[in-house]
Amino acid sequence: MRISVIGSGYVGTTIAACFAELGHEVVNVDVDEDVVETINAGEVPIHEDRLPDLVAEHAGEGGTGRLRATTEYEAVLDTEVTFLCLPTPQNDDGSIDLSIMEAGATQLGDTLAANADWHTVVVKSTVVPGSTEDVITPILTEATGGTAGETFGVGMNPEFLREGTAVGDFLDPDKVVLGADDDRALGDMRDVFDPLVSNADAPVVETNTRTAEMIKYANNGFLAAKLSLINDIGNVCKEYGVDTYEVADAIGLDDRIGERFLDSGVGWGGSCFPKDTAAIRAAARDRGYEPTMLDAATEVNDRQPRRLLGLLDDHADVDGERVAVLGLAFKPGTDDVRNSRAIPVVEGLRERGATVAAYDPVATENMRAHFPDIEYAPSAAAALDGAAAALVVTDWDEFAALDEEFDAMQEPVVIEGRRVVDRREGLTYEGLTW
Repeated sequence: MRISVIGSGYVGTTIAACFAELGHEVVNVDVDEDVVETINAGEVPIHEDRLPDLVAEHAGEGGTGRLRATTEYEAVLDTEVTFLCLPTPQNDDGSIDLSIMEAGATQLGDTLAANADWHTVVVKSTVVPGSTEDVITPILTEATGGTAGETFGVGMNPEFLREGTAVGDFLDPDKVVLGADDDRALGDMRDVFDPLVSNADAPVVETNTRTAEMIKYANNGFLAAKLSLINDIGNVCKEYGVDTYEVADAIGLDDRIGERFLDSGVGWGGSCFPKDTAAIRAAARDRGYEPTMLDAATEVNDRQPRRLLGLLDDHADVDGERVAVLGLAFKPGTDDVRNSRAIPVVEGLRERGATVAAYDPVATENMRAHFPDIEYAPSAAAALDGAAAALVVTDWDEFAALDEEFDAMQEPVVIEGRRVVDRREGLTYEGLTW
């Protein structure tokens, strides 16, 4: 099929490249000329494993030609289905700001007004239940002068892509959710995903747009709560001198619990979990319901960095001392620092009067926007050199290989938030929940 993708962020760029990999002809529309030029050169504007190879294979010179980018919305007229992958920023009260989505839908509708052919618009961005039906569809109706279900189709296809493994998550999904309120739009969505479903043998959930929207929030809310629960249990285990990871290994054998998402530590960050839990909590309150469990999950998550710093206080007075922070991205495999647990950790260290020496393999420049005046070391060894303590915040594989690098510290005190560094002789080591 001929597909257009509006937006070239983490989701937009990934799905555009993956659709091209499935054999579709794809055009990525974005307002940023630099991003467009980057994609058309066969390169990627973000750090995401496996994505550079896909973009190079399908865009730019030497590519298959199935992927290109443009700043012109008119490109959608040469396609049959458009995916809206635009940002939905968080308001101060946790609710989502739909203004960018609304502007994109308006521009898309104005463009489609010149098209007499049927066109299906699929919302890919995460939006609260009812947004597609009550906000996006009316905008498209007014802009096109048509009628949903008669002259154009509208669908909702939530994404379940984890940064760092997004390509694999797309091409080998746990599920594919197709939400639509008319049969023709649903049929177009089936056609888009048929190559994927056939190859990956993924279960397909077909439902209406409102339910599809809720599935995404329920999915992330449940996972966020599961992580916070194991962190809460881990905090209790710590008080009793019990290794939470041994406990987690045992309870994970219960198929009602499962072994995944039981790695306790300094908490979750990124774009999806914090924003989605905040949004669904705000949406629930808007309907008069208090989401107690989701509130508790957020409270536990916010507490974990403070507990990490509290363990540091038990071992060292860092006022005026150099402290290494290992890991700035919210998770390994990405350069994304949105809601990274490193942010409150660095803030806490500065409040204690410490001089921060931070290191991350790929996320330094993104974190520099938050803390332009701290030291960014070129390597983990450089960050540890002369440090009075080290805090491990992101579980990059390279940190597991650290050994004699700790000998360059004043006194090797390591406070571990991700269980990636091994205990060793001569190292004062403290795990957050073990």
